[in-house]
Amino acid sequence: MTGEIIYGNELAANLREEMKQEVEQLKQKNITPSLTVILIGDDPASQSYVRGKQKASDKVGVDSELILLPESTTQQELVDRITKLNQDESVHGILVQLPLPNHIDEQVIIETIDPNKDVDGFHPVNIGRMMTGKDTFYPCTPYGIITMLKSKNIEIAGKHAVIVGRSNIVGKPVGQLLLNENATVTYCHSKTKDMKQYTRDADIVIVAVGKMHFITGDDIKDGAVVIDVGINRKEDGKLTGDVEFESAQQKASYITPVPKGVGPMTITMLLHNTIKSAKKYHDIL
Repeated sequence: MTGEIIYGNELAANLREEMKQEVEQLKQKNITPSLTVILIGDDPASQSYVRGKQKASDKVGVDSELILLPESTTQQELVDRITKLNQDESVHGILVQLPLPNHIDEQVIIETIDPNKDVDGFHPVNIGRMMTGKDTFYPCTPYGIITMLKSKNIEIAGKHAVIVGRSNIVGKPVGQLLLNENATVTYCHSKTKDMKQYTRDADIVIVAVGKMHFITGDDIKDGAVVIDVGINRKEDGKLTGDVEFESAQQKASYITPVPKGVGPMTITMLLHNTIKSAKKYHDIL
């Protein structure tokens, strides 16, 4: 068996084309979805992510503004800036690029964003809505993963999904979204004993630990669906995932590559959430 590759970049391109048409229709009603991204400091990885978000926004027709602030920005200055954006009726989505400098409390900043403009889906109100199965802004990477599974008509209900990694950004919320789709969910993490016994039992394995080739073909069962969220840089500069692709593909029924896998879907779902926010604000959902 050689698993079918789920190319997130192809799915993302199709979804963005649909979004572009939707935005054109909204503009005919004088509604232009608008996203404001705040970036503090000059971390190269963060700058690269932000450029990707802006480029994607432009292609779809979403207005995007980038606010660049120096590393020395205080927590209160950032809070004040977000509060102004919360009150600005022309802004539908607010995203503060993480990670933040050490002197700024990430949680305080996340909670300052109006939940109705929290297109990252990290505000406790939106997390709570997700936990209770309500419609809300879902965190972008987990939402992208569910969208990828559904694009291939992969059965989720009744399946055993194992999540390797328990971050607030990917691991925890993707498990919750799978639970909402009636999967049976197991979380594995650094304190899990004999992780193989869980991953080898899984119908769906989602790996998000940030460790190169942490999972190999030996760790999964025949026919499993493997979603690799990791992005690691090899010595030759090429990107690779948390899954050792070649060996895993021999056993998987479906597998995502790195790059061209989950990454492009994250930005796509951010645009989806921004458009959704604009529609909610103007009461046309």
